[in-house]
Amino acid sequence: MRNHIRTTALAATALLAALSLTACGGNDSADNGKTGAAAPAANSTTTTPDTGKDAKDAQDTKGSSSGTDNAPVENASATTKSSTGGSQGGKTSAGATGSGSTSKSPVTCTGSNTKVTVSKVSRPINHLLLTATNTGSVPCYAYHAPALRFDDAQAAFPVLRDSIPQAVVTLAPGQSAYASIGLSGEPDGQELHKSKHLGVYFTGKSNQGSTGPSTELTLPAGTTWGDNGFVTYWQSEMADALTY
Repeated sequence: MRNHIRTTALAATALLAALSLTACGGNDSADNGKTGAAAPAANSTTTTPDTGKDAKDAQDTKGSSSGTDNAPVENASATTKSSTGGSQGGKTSAGATGSGSTSKSPVTCTGSNTKVTVSKVSRPINHLLLTATNTGSVPCYAYHAPALRFDDAQAAFPVLRDSIPQAVVTLAPGQSAYASIGLSGEPDGQELHKSKHLGVYFTGKSNQGSTGPSTELTLPAGTTWGDNGFVTYWQSEMADALTY
């Protein structure tokens, strides 16, 4: 019986020792758990210098980026300057081209920049043809109709309104405009006048009176005209002028 009690006591002692060891193992696990939970903090602490380094790198990168951004600005400035130089070169080239006629703005056709002639035509009958040729170095506008005066007539010759062209006739240097003169219009017993000279006056854009020098022409021999006669507007084609 005494041995049994002793054995039981030893067994109890062994059990207590085992429980004590188990308890110690649990504490170790708890400590390890704390250590595991603290690991991120350690990592965070380690990251902080890295973050600072990253921030510095980011700052350096920003500075590097700014330097890169500045390069296009400088290049753009250089390009603009180059373009400006090109533009000036183009202007110079245009100036050189401007010595030709096509680069200059047209002026009004007058007796100072045109040569005007008058000739008799077979068809239509009782008609004369006026031709105005641009003798200048720039284009000119032949506005409206020529104003005509036979010899010392008191009034200008009537203008045929039905002959208005679709657009103002523009003459490049060397080109001509045409106007026909119907000498007597419809015969109705009108009195005919014999003349030797014809004054030709150019009109401006406003069609208010004449502009610039006039031209005086010698008429074909035996020219007569009546009060019902007419002159057409300037036309770009001879055939158009002679249709009236």
